[in-house]
Amino acid sequence: MGGPLEGIRILELAGIGPAPYACMLMADLGANVLRMERGDSNAPPDSTNDLLNRSRYSVALDLKSSAGRNLVLDLAERADALIEGFRPGVTERLGLGPNDIFVRNPGLVYGRMTGFGQEGPLAVRAGHDINYIALSGALWSIGRRGERPTPPLNLVGDFGGGSLFLAFGVVSAILSARRTGEGQIVDAAMVDGSASMLAMTHSLMNAGSWKETRGINILDTGAHFYEVYETKDEKYVAVGAIEPKFYAELLAGLDLDDESLPAQMNRGEWPAMKDRFASIFASKTRDEWTTIFESTDACVTPVLSPREAATHPYNAARGVFSSEGVIQPQPAPRFSKTPGTIERSPMIAGSGTHDGLREWGVSESRIEQLRLDGAFGTVSN
Repeated sequence: MGGPLEGIRILELAGIGPAPYACMLMADLGANVLRMERGDSNAPPDSTNDLLNRSRYSVALDLKSSAGRNLVLDLAERADALIEGFRPGVTERLGLGPNDIFVRNPGLVYGRMTGFGQEGPLAVRAGHDINYIALSGALWSIGRRGERPTPPLNLVGDFGGGSLFLAFGVVSAILSARRTGEGQIVDAAMVDGSASMLAMTHSLMNAGSWKETRGINILDTGAHFYEVYETKDEKYVAVGAIEPKFYAELLAGLDLDDESLPAQMNRGEWPAMKDRFASIFASKTRDEWTTIFESTDACVTPVLSPREAATHPYNAARGVFSSEGVIQPQPAPRFSKTPGTIERSPMIAGSGTHDGLREWGVSESRIEQLRLDGAFGTVSN
């Protein structure tokens, strides 16, 4: 049995970052995703290092050619969704906008990935993850007291607020289309998604328990029991002992359980307690602290580099990463009856032109004619 999205067909007009990652997630879970991009239709099926392009064929396509445009329109007739990540208006100018597609397939879901959305005063402006989460309020909230906001890689905007909301939206709209017969546009914007991810923070602010000052709150490194501490060997441990029973185990592991200490939630004492904790954690190595806390519920874990994480005993036992050929994360989440799988390694752009189109029902003669008509770009000998 295939993954939970087996039977769903998605056309991907290739872009960078968030849209490819959303397509990777859905392809890992069984969707038949056909990635269409600039490439060489005669390229050998060699692997590349771009993991975001795994689990699907890459078809060489010149979207500016009439033959390439017509191929997309034809394939859209048999697709459940089309995903694009261009600036607003680009696919319309190519003759591949939602209205062009819906004429061929009114039940198709048209997924659009941008930073600022399809409408609004910034819709056509350039930007990147850091700009989108700056406007949503997410970037301001991440960082330590008295310091500048810290960009969290491109996890919150591109992949959290972008890819995950796009994939969720597309699958949701496909379910709706299968019930109603009507497709629709999914406008996934990284500003919208990252703002949504702040729902709990706004809840705490509304309740008066979160101050709009960076680095003084319970989850933003303000609290001594929710912090990263440096160890003797210049590595780090993460501490997240929020609940009283977990905090008690933390104190026991630090040999502080018999001492007279301020109440855990006495915010005025948090800075002094952080200094005290920092001094204690600096007295042992990261692995020594790991041994002390690994059998407890003190919520203390080693801070691992990405490569350390790939070989950590917990991750190895659970199979979080695959090390066959290259290190890469396995499909997530997990399903008891329809598990996801990495169908194929990411391949050179265009190398799946023939096999991918054949899988989507395009005949040999049509593929050859498309080649002659320039649908795949310059005809190579």
